[in-house]
Amino acid sequence: MEGNASQRERCHQSSQRSSSPERLPANPRDLKKTPRMPHRTIHLFRKELRLHDNPTLLAALESSEVVYPIYILDRKFMTSVMNIGALRWHFLLQSLENLQKNLLQLDSCLLVIQGEYGAVLRDHVKKWNITQVSLDAEVEPFYKEMEANIRSLGEELGFEVLSLIGHSLYDAKRILDLNGGTPPLTYKRFLHILSLLGDPEAPVRNLAAEDFQRCRPPDLCLAECYRVPLPVDLKIPTECLSPWKGGETEGLQRLEQHLMNQSKHHSLPPVSLQGQLLWREFFYTVAAATPNFTKMSGNPICLQINWYEDAERLHKWKTAQTGFPWIDAIMTQLRQEGWIHHLARHAAACFLTRGDLWISWEEGMKVFEEMLLDADYSINAGNWMWLSASAFFHQYTRIFCPVRFGKRTDPEGQYIRKYLPILKNFPSKYIYEPWTASEEEQKEAGCIIGQDYPFPMVNHKEVSDHNLQLMKQVREEQYRTAQLTRDDADDPMEMKIKRDHSEENVKKGKVARTTEQT
Repeated sequence: MEGNASQRERCHQSSQRSSSPERLPANPRDLKKTPRMPHRTIHLFRKELRLHDNPTLLAALESSEVVYPIYILDRKFMTSVMNIGALRWHFLLQSLENLQKNLLQLDSCLLVIQGEYGAVLRDHVKKWNITQVSLDAEVEPFYKEMEANIRSLGEELGFEVLSLIGHSLYDAKRILDLNGGTPPLTYKRFLHILSLLGDPEAPVRNLAAEDFQRCRPPDLCLAECYRVPLPVDLKIPTECLSPWKGGETEGLQRLEQHLMNQSKHHSLPPVSLQGQLLWREFFYTVAAATPNFTKMSGNPICLQINWYEDAERLHKWKTAQTGFPWIDAIMTQLRQEGWIHHLARHAAACFLTRGDLWISWEEGMKVFEEMLLDADYSINAGNWMWLSASAFFHQYTRIFCPVRFGKRTDPEGQYIRKYLPILKNFPSKYIYEPWTASEEEQKEAGCIIGQDYPFPMVNHKEVSDHNLQLMKQVREEQYRTAQLTRDDADDPMEMKIKRDHSEENVKKGKVARTTEQT
């Protein structure tokens, strides 16, 4: 993958000739305008595989005579800190390809270097006479540790480290400082702190070819040596492709389309795009200052629950074999496409944890991390704690029914017919509960329950009632922990569901029960 050694050496020699640090500026008077010689910079892409609104890269270009944009593909590091399935690998490689294409249009290029990141940096800092490494600041503990190690390497080798906030709207440290050094654990408290901070900083200007022309780009020979690998190079199955393509260009197009659609169906915070972005910031802030945020044990804000350990049931949930078509269609779409609607995520998460199977949210979080294209350390863990009622969410009596919830949204079962074609010929009245169809009706539909599609793995009414009592007991015993993240505000993620449900009850002349089976 990394190319012939002699070719690599020729690239290195060519790069050294074309990027000699002894070259003077075209106009000697330019030296008087700056107190020091410009930097020779490695810009290290990590999560921010984009060029627009990239303050760190912009600052690197403004302070440097040459910038090497690199991405270190450290597979050992990546697989040790996160679960990455085939769809996510494809998405990453597509994003790198798009970044390379966009950089080439600006007369620069992306260098993808495989290897252990510390060794790669040490080697190329020396080869390219680097005086500065720039990278975005991140909240994940493994990325913070990486930055600390890079700073230590900088002290040893004599280069500076430039690190700016680019992935979030606010600097989490400023929020923590305003809250007395601890994270605000409720959304209401979080919004109060934001009101003291004011609006987030405006996006930086878009990069242009002129920004890169002020800095000499890496030799194009290096781009050939350090190309973006193909899936086959990484032994990733080529048949695993999502309809969602990776890359900044595709992402901006999807965002523009979303904003156009939202303008037609305007919503307000907290369920609008703006509100969802603030929830994202909330989880980032809490994750930044909470030990073991992605685990139950040692996590001070998370209820300590004796979840069942059941590998067989976990496998059935993951592989869409629960016997509940709504849940199985969700998990099938997740496996095939790497994306599911947020309400589908709610239903699948509730079913695995407090609703039906009483299996730890950590197990579900790992599955989502492996399969979701938009998997994120802070948001994934935060939402799994939320949906399992381990933290943040306190309307734990509200349980998603794996039959009624989907049926209200899609009464004809078109979603199920698409992702579970084995059930496509069932009449709508049976599509969510095919086991209730007679043997003759099952034969007519071409699907025998228990043979072609499984029976439900649990009796939802019985297990959800039992689990509700377990959760009630846990919350009584761990009252102090439960109160840490308790908010007076209702769950914004489910406000629309609750409103729609209330309207249905009014129309039917019914009063909603205290224990709500959504």
